[in-house]
Amino acid sequence: MSFTPQHWSRRQFLQTTAFAAAAWNVRGAFADQLTATPRLTEGPFYPDKLPLDTDNDLLVINDSITPAVGEITHLTGKIVGPTGQPIRNAFIEIWQVDNNGAYLHTGDSRHDQLDKNFQGYGRFLTDSQGRYYFRTIKPVPYPGRTPHIHVGVSQHGKRVFTTQILIKGHPQNDRDGVFRDVEDPKLRELLLVDFNPLPDSKMGELAANFDIVLGRTPADTEHDEKPSGIGKSERESGGGGPGGRGGPGGRRGPGLGPGGTGGPGGRPPGGPRPPQ
Repeated sequence: MSFTPQHWSRRQFLQTTAFAAAAWNVRGAFADQLTATPRLTEGPFYPDKLPLDTDNDLLVINDSITPAVGEITHLTGKIVGPTGQPIRNAFIEIWQVDNNGAYLHTGDSRHDQLDKNFQGYGRFLTDSQGRYYFRTIKPVPYPGRTPHIHVGVSQHGKRVFTTQILIKGHPQNDRDGVFRDVEDPKLRELLLVDFNPLPDSKMGELAANFDIVLGRTPADTEHDEKPSGIGKSERESGGGGPGGRGGPGGRRGPGLGPGGTGGPGGRPPGGPRPPQ
Protein backbone atom coordinates (compact mmCIF):
# COMPACT_ATOMS: atom_id res chain seq x y z
CA MET A 1 0.00 0.00 0.00
CA SER A 2 1.49 3.31 -1.03
CA PHE A 3 1.90 5.91 1.70
CA THR A 4 0.34 9.18 0.59
CA PRO A 5 1.28 12.68 1.76
CA GLN A 6 -2.05 13.36 3.47
CA HIS A 7 -1.02 10.94 6.22
CA TRP A 8 1.85 13.29 7.08
CA SER A 9 1.12 17.00 7.04
CA ARG A 10 3.14 19.56 5.10
CA ARG A 11 3.97 21.35 8.33
CA GLN A 12 5.30 18.17 9.96
CA PHE A 13 7.47 17.43 6.94
CA LEU A 14 8.89 20.94 6.83
CA GLN A 15 9.62 20.91 10.55
CA THR A 16 11.65 17.73 10.26
CA THR A 17 13.52 18.65 7.08
CA ALA A 18 14.15 22.38 7.44
CA PHE A 19 17.39 21.89 9.34
CA ALA A 20 18.66 19.31 6.85
CA ALA A 21 17.86 21.64 3.94
CA ALA A 22 19.72 24.49 5.62
CA ALA A 23 22.71 22.25 6.19
CA TRP A 24 22.80 21.33 2.50
CA ASN A 25 22.66 25.00 1.50
CA VAL A 26 25.73 25.66 3.62
CA ARG A 27 27.55 22.63 2.27
CA GLY A 28 26.77 23.72 -1.28
CA ALA A 29 29.22 26.59 -0.88
CA PHE A 30 31.95 24.02 -0.30
CA ALA A 31 30.73 21.46 -2.82
CA ASP A 32 34.20 20.31 -3.75
CA GLN A 33 34.76 19.27 -0.13
CA LEU A 34 31.85 16.85 0.24
CA THR A 35 32.90 13.59 1.84
CA ALA A 36 31.50 10.42 0.34
CA THR A 37 29.22 8.41 2.63
CA PRO A 38 31.07 5.27 3.78
CA ARG A 39 30.13 1.93 2.30
CA LEU A 40 29.11 -0.96 4.52
CA THR A 41 28.43 -4.58 3.68
CA GLU A 42 25.11 -5.64 2.19
CA GLY A 43 25.02 -8.53 4.65
CA PRO A 44 23.55 -11.97 4.02
CA PHE A 45 19.85 -11.11 4.26
CA TYR A 46 18.92 -9.02 1.28
CA PRO A 47 15.47 -10.52 0.57
CA ASP A 48 15.75 -13.80 -1.32
CA LYS A 49 12.14 -13.29 -2.45
CA LEU A 50 10.82 -9.76 -2.78
CA PRO A 51 7.40 -9.04 -1.32
CA LEU A 52 4.44 -8.43 -3.64
CA ASP A 53 4.33 -4.89 -2.28
CA THR A 54 7.64 -3.05 -2.73
CA ASP A 55 6.59 0.58 -2.26
CA ASN A 56 7.95 3.10 0.26
CA ASP A 57 5.45 2.33 3.02
CA LEU A 58 6.81 -0.68 4.92
CA LEU A 59 4.13 -0.54 7.62
CA VAL A 60 1.18 -1.69 5.53
CA ILE A 61 1.22 -4.38 2.85
CA ASN A 62 -1.02 -3.74 -0.15
CA ASP A 63 -4.59 -3.08 1.07
CA SER A 64 -4.18 -4.59 4.53
CA ILE A 65 -5.72 -2.65 7.41
CA THR A 66 -3.37 -4.13 10.01
CA PRO A 67 -0.10 -2.21 10.38
CA ALA A 68 3.25 -3.67 11.38
CA VAL A 69 4.42 -3.55 14.99
CA GLY A 70 7.12 -1.01 15.84
CA GLU A 71 7.92 2.65 16.33
CA ILE A 72 6.65 4.45 13.24
CA THR A 73 9.52 6.29 11.55
CA HIS A 74 9.47 8.74 8.65
CA LEU A 75 12.84 8.32 6.94
CA THR A 76 13.83 11.10 4.55
CA GLY A 77 16.98 12.23 2.84
CA LYS A 78 18.59 13.13 -0.44
CA ILE A 79 21.23 11.58 -2.65
CA VAL A 80 23.88 13.83 -4.17
CA GLY A 81 27.09 13.44 -6.10
CA PRO A 82 30.61 14.37 -5.02
CA THR A 83 30.11 18.04 -5.86
CA GLY A 84 26.68 18.24 -4.25
CA GLN A 85 24.62 17.86 -7.41
CA PRO A 86 21.27 16.07 -6.82
CA ILE A 87 21.06 12.52 -8.11
CA ARG A 88 17.60 12.21 -9.62
CA ASN A 89 15.88 9.06 -10.88
CA ALA A 90 18.07 6.83 -8.74
CA PHE A 91 16.42 3.86 -7.07
CA ILE A 92 17.04 3.65 -3.35
CA GLU A 93 16.19 0.39 -1.57
CA ILE A 94 15.97 -0.27 2.16
CA TRP A 95 15.55 -3.54 4.02
CA GLN A 96 15.64 -4.32 7.73
CA VAL A 97 14.45 -6.67 10.44
CA ASP A 98 10.95 -6.38 11.84
CA ASN A 99 10.18 -5.63 15.49
CA ASN A 100 10.96 -9.28 16.31
CA GLY A 101 14.43 -9.06 14.80
CA ALA A 102 13.51 -11.17 11.75
CA TYR A 103 14.53 -10.49 8.15
CA LEU A 104 12.44 -11.12 5.05
CA HIS A 105 14.74 -13.99 4.13
CA THR A 106 14.14 -17.73 4.34
CA GLY A 107 17.67 -18.32 5.61
CA ASP A 108 17.16 -16.20 8.72
CA SER A 109 16.93 -18.31 11.88
CA ARG A 110 14.12 -16.03 13.10
CA HIS A 111 12.08 -16.32 9.92
CA ASP A 112 9.30 -18.20 11.73
CA GLN A 113 8.84 -15.14 13.97
CA LEU A 114 8.35 -12.77 11.02
CA ASP A 115 5.75 -10.04 11.45
CA LYS A 116 3.48 -10.83 8.48
CA ASN A 117 2.30 -7.23 8.41
CA PHE A 118 5.78 -5.75 7.96
CA GLN A 119 6.93 -5.35 4.38
CA GLY A 120 10.61 -5.66 5.33
CA TYR A 121 11.76 -4.05 2.08
CA GLY A 122 10.92 -0.92 0.12
CA ARG A 123 12.15 1.15 -2.81
CA PHE A 124 11.80 4.73 -3.98
CA LEU A 125 12.75 6.74 -7.06
CA THR A 126 14.50 10.00 -6.18
CA ASP A 127 12.93 13.22 -7.41
CA SER A 128 14.53 16.13 -9.28
CA GLN A 129 16.25 17.26 -6.07
CA GLY A 130 17.55 13.79 -5.23
CA ARG A 131 15.07 13.35 -2.37
CA TYR A 132 13.55 10.13 -1.07
CA TYR A 133 11.02 9.15 1.57
CA PHE A 134 10.06 5.96 3.45
CA ARG A 135 7.65 5.14 6.23
CA THR A 136 9.07 2.28 8.26
CA ILE A 137 9.88 1.33 11.87
CA LYS A 138 12.79 2.31 14.07
CA PRO A 139 15.33 -0.50 13.73
CA VAL A 140 15.79 -2.92 16.62
CA PRO A 141 18.84 -4.97 17.65
CA TYR A 142 19.21 -8.70 17.19
CA PRO A 143 21.95 -11.02 18.52
CA GLY A 144 25.31 -9.89 17.16
CA ARG A 145 24.22 -6.59 15.60
CA THR A 146 23.35 -3.09 16.66
CA PRO A 147 20.08 -1.71 15.20
CA HIS A 148 20.46 -0.73 11.55
CA ILE A 149 18.71 -0.25 8.22
CA HIS A 150 20.33 -1.53 5.03
CA VAL A 151 20.49 0.83 2.06
CA GLY A 152 21.21 0.19 -1.61
CA VAL A 153 21.34 2.74 -4.44
CA SER A 154 21.00 1.85 -8.12
CA GLN A 155 21.63 3.94 -11.22
CA HIS A 156 21.12 2.82 -14.82
CA GLY A 157 20.17 -0.66 -13.66
CA LYS A 158 23.35 -1.14 -11.62
CA ARG A 159 23.87 -1.22 -7.87
CA VAL A 160 26.39 1.57 -7.28
CA PHE A 161 26.31 1.96 -3.51
CA THR A 162 25.52 -0.05 -0.39
CA THR A 163 25.63 0.98 3.25
CA GLN A 164 23.75 0.89 6.56
CA ILE A 165 22.02 3.48 8.76
CA LEU A 166 22.67 3.25 12.52
CA ILE A 167 20.95 4.95 15.44
CA LYS A 168 23.06 7.75 16.86
CA GLY A 169 23.96 7.16 20.49
CA HIS A 170 22.87 3.52 20.64
CA PRO A 171 25.02 1.69 23.21
CA GLN A 172 25.69 -1.29 20.92
CA ASN A 173 27.28 0.76 18.14
CA ASP A 174 30.81 0.73 19.54
CA ARG A 175 30.73 -3.06 19.90
CA ASP A 176 29.35 -3.69 16.43
CA GLY A 177 31.84 -5.43 14.16
CA VAL A 178 30.37 -4.06 10.92
CA PHE A 179 30.34 -0.48 12.18
CA ARG A 180 33.92 -0.81 13.46
CA ASP A 181 34.99 -1.66 9.92
CA VAL A 182 34.84 2.11 9.34
CA GLU A 183 37.93 3.12 11.29
CA ASP A 184 37.78 6.91 10.94
CA PRO A 185 35.52 8.39 13.67
CA LYS A 186 34.54 11.28 11.40
CA LEU A 187 33.38 8.88 8.72
CA ARG A 188 31.47 6.83 11.27
CA GLU A 189 29.48 9.92 12.16
CA LEU A 190 28.12 10.02 8.60
CA LEU A 191 26.30 6.72 9.23
CA LEU A 192 24.70 7.76 12.53
CA VAL A 193 21.19 9.20 12.48
CA ASP A 194 18.99 10.78 15.14
CA PHE A 195 15.49 9.34 15.46
CA ASN A 196 13.59 12.28 16.88
CA PRO A 197 9.95 12.56 17.99
CA LEU A 198 7.77 14.02 15.26
CA PRO A 199 6.20 17.28 16.50
CA ASP A 200 2.47 17.07 17.23
CA SER A 201 2.30 13.33 16.54
CA LYS A 202 -0.27 11.61 18.75
CA MET A 203 1.11 8.17 17.90
CA GLY A 204 4.69 8.75 19.00
CA GLU A 205 6.02 8.83 15.45
CA LEU A 206 9.68 9.51 14.76
CA ALA A 207 11.56 11.41 12.05
CA ALA A 208 15.01 10.49 10.75
CA ASN A 209 17.08 12.04 7.96
CA PHE A 210 19.93 10.30 6.14
CA ASP A 211 21.66 12.13 3.29
CA ILE A 212 23.92 10.16 0.96
CA VAL A 213 26.95 11.55 -0.84
CA LEU A 214 28.07 9.27 -3.63
CA GLY A 215 31.67 9.20 -4.76
CA ARG A 216 32.34 8.74 -8.44
CA THR A 217 30.59 5.65 -9.77
CA PRO A 218 30.51 3.86 -13.14
CA ALA A 219 27.13 5.57 -13.66
CA ASP A 220 28.84 8.97 -13.82
CA THR A 221 29.83 8.25 -17.42
CA GLU A 222 26.20 7.60 -18.41
CA HIS A 223 24.19 10.74 -19.04
CA ASP A 224 20.71 9.25 -19.51
CA GLU A 225 18.87 10.11 -16.28
CA LYS A 226 15.77 8.06 -17.05
CA PRO A 227 15.00 5.37 -14.44
CA SER A 228 16.12 1.93 -15.56
CA GLY A 229 15.39 -0.49 -12.75
CA ILE A 230 17.03 -2.00 -9.69
CA GLY A 231 20.55 -3.36 -9.94
CA LYS A 232 21.46 -6.84 -8.80
CA SER A 233 22.32 -7.27 -5.15
CA GLU A 234 25.97 -7.75 -4.25
CA ARG A 235 25.25 -11.40 -3.57
CA GLU A 236 23.75 -11.88 -7.03
CA SER A 237 26.51 -9.97 -8.80
CA GLY A 238 29.32 -11.81 -7.02
CA GLY A 239 30.24 -8.98 -4.67
CA GLY A 240 31.41 -11.32 -1.93
CA GLY A 241 30.14 -14.18 0.24
CA PRO A 242 27.19 -13.66 2.52
CA GLY A 243 29.06 -14.10 5.79
CA GLY A 244 27.25 -15.03 8.98
CA ARG A 245 24.34 -13.46 10.79
CA GLY A 246 25.81 -10.64 12.82
CA GLY A 247 29.32 -11.36 11.58
CA PRO A 248 31.81 -8.59 11.04
CA GLY A 249 31.30 -8.44 7.31
CA GLY A 250 33.46 -6.06 5.37
CA ARG A 251 33.23 -2.67 3.69
CA ARG A 252 32.79 -3.11 -0.03
CA GLY A 253 35.47 -1.76 -2.31
CA PRO A 254 34.64 0.49 -5.24
CA GLY A 255 34.70 -2.30 -7.82
CA LEU A 256 31.12 -3.58 -7.77
CA GLY A 257 29.76 -6.10 -10.20
CA PRO A 258 27.94 -5.03 -13.34
CA GLY A 259 24.48 -5.43 -11.88
CA GLY A 260 21.42 -6.13 -13.95
CA THR A 261 18.30 -4.57 -15.28
CA GLY A 262 16.57 -4.79 -11.94
CA GLY A 263 13.09 -5.78 -10.90
CA PRO A 264 9.88 -4.71 -12.57
CA GLY A 265 8.67 -2.36 -9.90
CA GLY A 266 9.73 0.72 -8.11
CA ARG A 267 7.41 3.55 -7.24
CA PRO A 268 4.35 3.43 -9.54
CA PRO A 269 3.65 6.56 -11.60
CA GLY A 270 2.00 9.13 -9.40
CA GLY A 271 3.03 7.26 -6.25
CA PRO A 272 3.91 8.85 -2.94
CA ARG A 273 6.27 11.75 -2.63
CA PRO A 274 7.13 13.84 0.42
CA PRO A 275 4.94 16.93 0.62
CA GLN A 276 6.46 19.79 -1.36
